[in-house]
Amino acid sequence: MIKKSGYMFTNRKHPKRAVMATILGCISLLSLAAVIYLSYSTQGAGYGSTGMTGLLITVFSLTGLVLGILTVMEKERYLFFPVMGILLNTASLAGISIILYAGANLGY
Repeated sequence: MIKKSGYMFTNRKHPKRAVMATILGCISLLSLAAVIYLSYSTQGAGYGSTGMTGLLITVFSLTGLVLGILTVMEKERYLFFPVMGILLNTASLAGISIILYAGANLGY
């Protein structure tokens, strides 16, 4: 009997767009945490830079989400980074959405 090799050779790779989506998701979540901390430390006194950072977080998250979704549709790629990018960017967009909802409807 021929012993089966434990190695499987494949053409799969980690796409660069998926890695970029994951990096953008990490940057977005870290920036969101920083904005929340700065807002609480100033007792809610909003500055222009805080709002601009929130806008940039939204742009980064949307870009990372699009990159992750495009990469999931590719063939012959690993799924770790595309799925991780989609999850991180979705969490960041959800955080921004909750902040905007609370500011608009809860009267803060």
